[in-house]
Amino acid sequence: QVQLVESGGGLVQAGGSLRLSCVASGRTFSRQAMGWFRQAPGKEREFVAAINWSGASTYYADSVKGRFTISRDNAKNTVYLQMNVLKPEDTAVYYCAASRFVTAAQSMQGYHYWGQGTQVTAAS
Repeated sequence: QVQLVESGGGLVQAGGSLRLSCVASGRTFSRQAMGWFRQAPGKEREFVAAINWSGASTYYADSVKGRFTISRDNAKNTVYLQMNVLKPEDTAVYYCAASRFVTAAQSMQGYHYWGQGTQVTAAS
């Protein structure tokens, strides 16, 4: 079993930045691909970013490419999402997800463990 705990969400003005963190426990973190998803009110959960087990490969949704950066520190069992130039449409609950596999996926079906989510609000 894997436990994921997100932190770092909050309220920021449009154009601002936030960094989300997700600490994992309970399994060999360094052998897991990790991802970030988000869900806005009334919308389905959507892919944001993913990273493979080593950090060598990263993937982004088109809507965040160039503004968000996913990274990981395997020594700290932590994955990060640096979010810059936030827009009101980035407002959502952000979820951290862990896979049983080393290769990152860009769909929810590729992940087996989920955090409780953290709220991000970018005010216009």
